[in-house]
Amino acid sequence: MGIIEAIILGIIQGLTEFLPVSSSGHLELAKYILGDTSVPEESLTYTVVLHFATALSTLVIFRKEVGQLLKGLFQFKINSEFWFCLKIVISMIPAVVIGLMFEEQLESFFGGQILLVGAMLLITALLLLFADKAKTTDKDVSITGAIIVGISQAIAMLPGISRSGATISTSVLLGIDRSKAAKFSFLMVVPLILGKIAKDILGGDIHFVAHEIVPMGAGFIAAFVAGLLACQWMIALVKKSKLIYFSVYCAVVGLVAVTYTFIK
Repeated sequence: MGIIEAIILGIIQGLTEFLPVSSSGHLELAKYILGDTSVPEESLTYTVVLHFATALSTLVIFRKEVGQLLKGLFQFKINSEFWFCLKIVISMIPAVVIGLMFEEQLESFFGGQILLVGAMLLITALLLLFADKAKTTDKDVSITGAIIVGISQAIAMLPGISRSGATISTSVLLGIDRSKAAKFSFLMVVPLILGKIAKDILGGDIHFVAHEIVPMGAGFIAAFVAGLLACQWMIALVKKSKLIYFSVYCAVVGLVAVTYTFIK
């Protein structure tokens, strides 16, 4: 993989991790467009590196909130920070269970499955449309809400289903305040990403090759910077109920992908 290709994929990952258009789906489409030869066997390692970059950008954007959570936890009391972290943990359970039980089946979906990506993007478009039309409320994330949002996150493991789109849309449809929905959506994925990275490292699935270090570094920086911009942009858009634009975008890309598979 060249530096230019790495930067392109990094920017795509950084933007689409936070914008509700499916990072996994866009990476699959980008890899297909760039050609299989541009994505080496070390693509899993590169994907992990990109996800670590976006996880880091999340922590930077929410550094004050994360600091407050850690400070509250270290007080060893059942306070608001404890309950928020508990909800985060609960929301992770569906994705962890599905990921461990169906790891091989999920991995089989990532390999040029353009029809699947297109169909799932159309579903994402519908979710965003419903969420955009939802009434604004001021509810907080409940335990039950955390479970339901966690299930939507597990479903979003399919390429083409936007994780942020699914979790934020589900939260908004549950009546959760839009600002709180965005914050919970972005923070709930960080432990999952870090856990996946640790699992891959301990399992020996991560392989660093000398000639890939520079492209990976370039991709990491691109994903991190794009992630910083996209995260802040998405928070503002969710507050203003501007999800309809992404709904239209996902619908168009999904239709193009589906149509392409039938006419190629």
